[in-house]
Order: sequence, then C-alpha cells, then structure tokens
Amino acid sequence: MATRALLAQLLASYQLASGQAVDMLSIGGVDALKRVQANEAFDVAVLGSDAIAKLVASGHAQANSVTPLVRSGVAVAVRAGSALPDLSNEAAVKAAVLAAPSISYSTGPSGVALAQLFERWGIAQVMAQRTITPPPGTPVASVITSGQAALGFQQLSELLNVSGITIAGPLPDDIQITTVFSACVLCSAQQPERSAHLLAYLASPNADAAKRAQGMTPA
Repeated sequence: MATRALLAQLLASYQLASGQAVDMLSIGGVDALKRVQANEAFDVAVLGSDAIAKLVASGHAQANSVTPLVRSGVAVAVRAGSALPDLSNEAAVKAAVLAAPSISYSTGPSGVALAQLFERWGIAQVMAQRTITPPPGTPVASVITSGQAALGFQQLSELLNVSGITIAGPLPDDIQITTVFSACVLCSAQQPERSAHLLAYLASPNADAAKRAQGMTPA
C-alpha cells in the first residue's frame, strides 16, 4: 500500500507516454503475496524486496526481472491537535512509545522491523498489550484518526496528505526502518515483454520526481 499513490501516478504517465493501459490492483502486501503464490493471473508484482525474493524462490517470479524501485522510510503520526512526541534520537523514541497509551503499526515489512526493535528494547511484551494492528491494507492513519491509537508508525508515503493526523517526523537515522520496494515480472505473465517495458519505465529517471514527491527516494 505504500506505493499505491505513486504507482497510480506513474501508470497514468506511462499510459500517456506509451499508449499502453495498465490495470492496477492495490492491496496489502501480505494478501498480494498470497494471491500471487495462489497462481492468480497477474503480469507484474510490486512488493517489498523480501516478498519479491519469496516469489523468486517459489518459482512465481522471473529472477532476472527483479527491479528495485524505491526506498521508503517510516514516519510517526499522532491525531491532529495532539502533542508531538520527541523523535530526536533512539532513547526519545523509546520513551515516547512507552508513554503512549496505545500505538499502531502495520503488518507489512516496516511493522515486522518495528516489532523486532521492541524486542531489542525489551518492551515487546508490554507493548503487545497496547498495540492495535489494523488488517492488511487498512491504513494506520485511520486507526489514529478514529482515536483507537495515540501513536502510529507507517511508511511516510502512506501518511502524507491524510487529514486528521499530524506527522511528527521520521524515525531518527539510527533506528530508521527503510524498505526497498521492487517490481518483478511474474512467471504467469501473459504479456512478459510489455511487462518488462513497464518495469524499465518505473525504474527510469522519468519517475524520480514522483517518487520523491511521495516521500520516497529512487532505489
């Protein structure tokens, strides 16, 4: 879901440049991985690099087609009007997490990494009782705006331009969680040559400005 808005923009540009229409289904990464592994008919997948590697290993993706697209970092959000937490360093973030009555993070790669960070801090058991995990594909921002969670962690691209929240800032560099999102041509692709052409466009300099505008950097 972190790449949903970006891909919608880039696919519209690609259609204008190439004359080729592309149908996009945007769902949570966990569900997307399962559906591709269940052999549903898709030409291209865009997922976190770990998930793409699983598709290659299971024989669902063409290994030589794997194309890194963007690097995406995690930001922290609170409900609009709430006090902003101190995110200046690792100790401050840990203190903010422990002080929050409830938090939320996704089931995607950033959420997995955040859970591992809590394990390292020795607070995983405490935070498990205060954590609201939205279903795959459901934005963390919606959990924040509804008041279910006081502190939310998600890809910056998923928090941008969402009303009802305030982005407190990115995680500090020493604990920043960076996910590389990549694309691949699937072994079930009905149009592999066109799919490869699309991937080349998505990785080209033509797409760089849009990637940065969506809070990510070209991979």
